[in-house]
Amino acid sequence: MNIVKKKILEAQTSGDIAALYMLEAEATEKFDDETLSKYYANILELALENLTDALESGKTFDMQNAQDFSTLRALYEYAIEHYSMNKYEDASALFEILSGLSNDNDFSSSMDMHVAATKAKRNIEDFIDNGCDVEAVVKKGTFYLSEFK
Repeated sequence: MNIVKKKILEAQTSGDIAALYMLEAEATEKFDDETLSKYYANILELALENLTDALESGKTFDMQNAQDFSTLRALYEYAIEHYSMNKYEDASALFEILSGLSNDNDFSSSMDMHVAATKAKRNIEDFIDNGCDVEAVVKKGTFYLSEFK
């Protein structure tokens, strides 16, 4: 376990979100819930720093860049967490920000669908079960809900 912790510390120190995600399976397997929670909190902290930098500089994230891709993933997971806790306004705001942050039109369009669902206060289960084509999402292989009915 010390090797995994060392790799994680190196990735955290260098701000390498992509490396942290590559270590996710090992962390999940070897860490207790408290340590795993801290691991994910660190990923989110790095993603929020990247978000702040992007907003200040007017930068958009490139889905072909591993760091940008991982940042968008972490922020999306954070927005979904808010959505699953019925924090519709917070989730909607995060999805709106994500929509404008990416240079990928499919991602941005998908975030617009998320915004519409959260603004309508449609619960996440209904959104997924009745609004999304989960099978197509799995086939497409995106980290976000990207196919809709």
